Amino acid sequence: MRLSKSKVTVTGADGFIGSHLTEALVAMGCRVKALAYYNSFNSWGWLDALPGSVLDNVEVVSGDIRDRGSVAKVLEGSDCVFHLAALIGIPYSYYSPESYVDTNIHGTLNVLEVARAGACGRVLVTSTSEVYGTAQYVPIDESHPFQGQSPYSATKIGADRIAESYYRSFELPVTIVRPFNTYGPRQSARAVIPTIITQLNAGRDEIKLGSLNPTRDLVFVRDTVAGFIALAEEDAAIGQEVNIATGCEISVGDLVQKIIAMVRPGSKVICDGERLRPVRSEVERLLGCNKRMRSLTKWVPQYSLDAGLQETVEWFSAPGNLSRYKPGIYNV
Repeated sequence: MRLSKSKVTVTGADGFIGSHLTEALVAMGCRVKALAYYNSFNSWGWLDALPGSVLDNVEVVSGDIRDRGSVAKVLEGSDCVFHLAALIGIPYSYYSPESYVDTNIHGTLNVLEVARAGACGRVLVTSTSEVYGTAQYVPIDESHPFQGQSPYSATKIGADRIAESYYRSFELPVTIVRPFNTYGPRQSARAVIPTIITQLNAGRDEIKLGSLNPTRDLVFVRDTVAGFIALAEEDAAIGQEVNIATGCEISVGDLVQKIIAMVRPGSKVICDGERLRPVRSEVERLLGCNKRMRSLTKWVPQYSLDAGLQETVEWFSAPGNLSRYKPGIYNV
């Protein structure tokens, strides 16, 4: 299908990737409905940061992915839904696993059921590289075994498998989109790159982190968004689960030194025990294979790690953006 001029819905549009995806879809000429999590402050999350020229072309619906009525309202009449709404913080999933089941599994079920009832056509369900756990071989392709090393990853495995079942059982046109570690402007401080940058920008000569040994395959957010769009437009991707990965990895230790050199040379890193994950829960290595993505679409990453980090650092360094974060606390 061609997305240009089509009616699309983005759940989780108020979040990091969702806000960037919404912005890109509007630029393509799509008619966008955006589900933002209801709250008494009437905040639309990162959608509030978008220019008026973008928001004027978005119908924002406040609701809750756990409520099927909210989902039905926002999906009605859509040609395609990008389902990104989820609880994503791994440390918080240790404290509140039931909320992850409700949001990530039940919320996905709501999207699939409403789409199956005819309210929406194409469905793209957002997965995560965390479903693989620590790499048993690299690069990690879509045939790699799944391993739930946190309640978060377990719920995403569950959501993926329910999505697969709706394709196989009901012929619902589903694609499971599996981004590796996306980073960029607007990312939550629960992620490692904003954690590093915000502490450095707060003037700290010593910054606190957890383990420095794990490696990650880092994808700049605009490349991730381009991957979502490419898969939505490719009919051969229906029924598939597809990695969005660069095929390169870097350790957290090397990453932090790279960012320190860019932001505040000479700063030191302290290992904070509070930030360490349980040993069997830490995913030690993620390095993705993007062969399936490349074979299905013309997608290739456009941003090198250095270029993506430079743009990310510049965004976080703007005073109006930095003030949204709390570098003095551990964001779970």
